[in-house]
Amino acid sequence: MASMDGKHEMCSPFIPRRHAGRKTSAEIVSEARQSLRVQSTQRPFTPRDGHRQLFGKSSARDSRPPSTFSLHAQNFDAPDSRPGSGTRLSPLDHKPRFPLLCDAEDLFQSFPKTPSAPLEVKKGPPGMRARLLRTGSLTTLSPVEAHKESEEQSNTSPGQKQLSAKRLPATDKAEGRRGPHKPGTRRTASERITQPGVDSGVGLSECTAGRRTARRFPKPFIHHFSLGNGPPSFQCQTLIGVSGEGCGFRQQRLPASHQKEEEGNRDHTISTEEDAESSVWNNMIAPRLRQLESVAAAMPGGSEGSVDRLCDLCDGLHGALAEADMLGRRCKRRSGILRTLFRLIDLNSAQLNLHIAELCLALCVSGNNLLNICKLIFQISRRESNDILFQNSSIIDSFLAILNNEDVSASGEALLYCVGTLKFLSGNCAILRLLLEKNCVGVAQKLIQRLCTAADTNFTIAGHILVQLTATLRNLADHPDSRPLFLSFSILSELCLVLSNHRKDPDICTNISRIYSKLSSYSECRLALAQTPNCYQLFLDLLNKHPQKQDLVVRLLFTLGNLTAKSDEARWRLFQCEGCVGSLLQLYDTYQRRDDSPHAQPRKGPPSHSEPRAPPGKVQQDEDVLVKLVRVLANTCIHPAAGPALASNTTCIQLLMETLELRCVQESEELMVNVAATINNLSFYQEDSSVLRHYQLTMAKLMLKLVLGSSMDAMLEATRVYGNLSQSKNVRDFIMQNKVHQFVVTLLDSKSTEMCISACGVLTNLAQDPPNRASLSFEGAIAKLVDCLRDFGPGDWQLAGQVCQALWNMISCGQEKLLDTRERESLLEILSTYLDEEEALRWIEDDDMRDFHRARWELEFLPVAQKLMKTLRPPDQTA
Repeated sequence: MASMDGKHEMCSPFIPRRHAGRKTSAEIVSEARQSLRVQSTQRPFTPRDGHRQLFGKSSARDSRPPSTFSLHAQNFDAPDSRPGSGTRLSPLDHKPRFPLLCDAEDLFQSFPKTPSAPLEVKKGPPGMRARLLRTGSLTTLSPVEAHKESEEQSNTSPGQKQLSAKRLPATDKAEGRRGPHKPGTRRTASERITQPGVDSGVGLSECTAGRRTARRFPKPFIHHFSLGNGPPSFQCQTLIGVSGEGCGFRQQRLPASHQKEEEGNRDHTISTEEDAESSVWNNMIAPRLRQLESVAAAMPGGSEGSVDRLCDLCDGLHGALAEADMLGRRCKRRSGILRTLFRLIDLNSAQLNLHIAELCLALCVSGNNLLNICKLIFQISRRESNDILFQNSSIIDSFLAILNNEDVSASGEALLYCVGTLKFLSGNCAILRLLLEKNCVGVAQKLIQRLCTAADTNFTIAGHILVQLTATLRNLADHPDSRPLFLSFSILSELCLVLSNHRKDPDICTNISRIYSKLSSYSECRLALAQTPNCYQLFLDLLNKHPQKQDLVVRLLFTLGNLTAKSDEARWRLFQCEGCVGSLLQLYDTYQRRDDSPHAQPRKGPPSHSEPRAPPGKVQQDEDVLVKLVRVLANTCIHPAAGPALASNTTCIQLLMETLELRCVQESEELMVNVAATINNLSFYQEDSSVLRHYQLTMAKLMLKLVLGSSMDAMLEATRVYGNLSQSKNVRDFIMQNKVHQFVVTLLDSKSTEMCISACGVLTNLAQDPPNRASLSFEGAIAKLVDCLRDFGPGDWQLAGQVCQALWNMISCGQEKLLDTRERESLLEILSTYLDEEEALRWIEDDDMRDFHRARWELEFLPVAQKLMKTLRPPDQTA
């Protein structure tokens, strides 16, 4: 703002030069009303798409999934009773056979070959026992072989008998483990069927019934010995447990009675569970399934009553399964339930299909069935009239659970239709509120992180899902309650990461730009986005990559304009980005050239670019880009380092002047106002390097279009520009020759403080030239200035000070005769009242506001008012 040194100079201009003196606290406060103006604009309007589909009509994605399809019962897989493991295990090559009898003459064929490699025997010195390097399958002798062996033992030598006596009977599997057998926790039938990853051990082959196979033991010793008359390669093996002493051996044997008792308990537990489940099935589940089938078979062409009856039966079945704890994959006859439900889909009732889908999801369908259920729900959600069905359903909870748990690589297409459904439903205000209450924003944040990770291997499907997810977040951003959630889950920074990974995808980039354009209108969201690393450079890169995509460009520019509107740090960070000014000006030139509006004047000379002309329907859209882009320039040049650099940029000044030449206020009011505001901000910098100084007279001529127009905003901005440019003698002469001063004087009657202060600035500069003072007085400028001082003084001390400066410039240097007696007395009375601090501030009751007004009064009004009072009073009354 103006310094006190400048105000004490005679005929000081409206915009005094800066000085290097230290600012007082009052000067810092007064900077809020400096001539540099921040421009505001409306958020780009996005019309609602009446057609619910995965991708818009303008989308040009490759291999995109369809939005329209038909689903019937035959599209679903008939599941079996086993729960899917998620991974197909290849069958074992080894298929053991279990012979019932063994023939002594075919002894070797009675032992099945194990799938493991042949046992390797570590051979040591003679007399030492052989020991296996690796444990294999344990074998026992058949009764026939045992009898033969007992006969042969009677004919053996005493040494051989001693060796045979060391042979110990094989231990049972229950005693071979660490500690006694303990029954495990009770498992459901489906859990007992397949347990991937559980090592079942390698069993012994049995030659007689009643002998159990032994399982693998921890670090066993295998004792080998040869039969007396048998082949040397055949060895009987006996398992000997390892004792804690490390040197002795201890026999471990489970009595046969205990073993049979254990097997009986296990079989009894299984039988009890099966009986309980069978009872529930027969009494609760099967009757409901039969009712469903009978009602569906007798359904007369989809009558409403029958549909309601089927929906009630589905709900009853759902409740019965939940009560019996048979939801999920815990029911062995789950396949029968699903087959019945799938057949009902052909009835083609949205209400019934939603109940069927709800129950199928509760039964944890997977694979192709999960995909088709998601498609079925997606198909229902495409009709806006079906939204009411989702409000009283648990489908939304099920879908949010799917988004939380399903893997992108395994169930990517199901996730796509799931998120697509949420996108449609989020367009409904009531369901949008439900989504926020059910933590949809938090689920979306986790899914974004997983999609960014999965993009390396599943880039295409991840991109399709992100299009739907960002569109859903765009809808959620409309609700005021969503903003705290977006901030708490760091959605804005997560979306920046998505932009960085998918910057080539225009659909994703456009959706995210719409989210930013909505949220950046609020201060807390602007702060969060401004603190995101590299967001400014990322936005500029996207503008360079997609310059022709108008809906993306206009929203990115609007977001940048919001970020730079209130933050000097944001202006500087944007200006420091690599290629910032060049990118913005190139975009400016592109859209100015291709906008061949009907009201534009013919260009001088051949066009320098060969861009195709925009069709008439896109003229307004292209102009909207220019409005937002010029606003970014206007806000950025407020920074004291960025402003002089832009003022010295020839391309920037020429583009602004070209816009003023080609447009008219009636057709392009907002654009013209923004251009004038940018020129006003740039004209504040009067350095020698400023290109604008060389075009001051040209700018003054172009401003006439705005002054003489019907737009008050355009008049205000043009008057501000004249307030800066009128520091030049050539511009002041142009204003007087073209009678612009008459128009400026009439603005004092506008009763607008903004308009009056701008007009006072122009009059202050015009009154520096003595020949102009009489013309201004003739137009009634002095009387109107006195009225402004009386009307606005106590409420706006900056305006009061500017009025006093304009009056002092007019009547100083012996020009007091321009004031008649009545005007002089009225002015003296007003000044006497305003110069009394208590009188001037007595109407302010709040202490903080009183301090604020006192600071403004001392800085802006008091010095120049005292100077004017001294000029008006005769010398004998000045003391």
